[in-house]
Amino acid sequence: MLPIAYSEFAQIFRNRAVLISNLVMPLAAGAFFIYRRDTFAQIGSLGYIAAVLVFTIGAFSLYTTAVTTLSARRQDLFLKRLRSTAAGDAAILSGLTLPVAFTALVQVVAILGVFAAVSGRPADLVLLAVAILATFVMMLALALATAGLTGSPEQAQVTTLPISLVTIAVASWVGITGTESLTLLKRLLPGGSATELIVNTWNGGVPPADSLPLLAPTLGWVVVAIVLALRLFRWEPRR
Repeated sequence: MLPIAYSEFAQIFRNRAVLISNLVMPLAAGAFFIYRRDTFAQIGSLGYIAAVLVFTIGAFSLYTTAVTTLSARRQDLFLKRLRSTAAGDAAILSGLTLPVAFTALVQVVAILGVFAAVSGRPADLVLLAVAILATFVMMLALALATAGLTGSPEQAQVTTLPISLVTIAVASWVGITGTESLTLLKRLLPGGSATELIVNTWNGGVPPADSLPLLAPTLGWVVVAIVLALRLFRWEPRR
């Protein structure tokens, strides 16, 4: 797994399109939200800003880049060649997605660290970390499922748009309006309960025991995405 991950990590910085989606766009969005934090805090809250930052990085740095990577490796038959080695399927997929996940985690820690430095620390750092990890696991599972429907890295620009836009839109909707109304709908949408959890852990005022159940819908989406990935993922290009 590690040799595959090392090779893939080097490829990230050689691909200009991936580099832009993986680094430039999330960093630009992070800088914008942090610079205009007072305005966005009035619209929602500081927790809302944190949630949007997490989902922006999750959608672009993690989800979109993972789908593009897996599609490119399938198209150039690298997946097929790897599967003929002693490495198992799980090790191959882990090796290919580990650099993307690591880069996204570094970005979210750096951007939220800057945000915390200028606006104040989150109320529950440990539960916030759990919420971010659950969100990233969900986005990575959705990436595996989407990669099964994506024939090429160019096509990934289209196939990743629905989930990317939906998760960011849901994060904005829940972060701004809360879950007092349409509670069940908002929590069941992809990213809804994770957004509420991030908002709660950043703003405080909600006991951890009341926030922990919010992990369940996110983990439910992980299960759904994995089931879809098992049915849809292909190791060779469609003929």
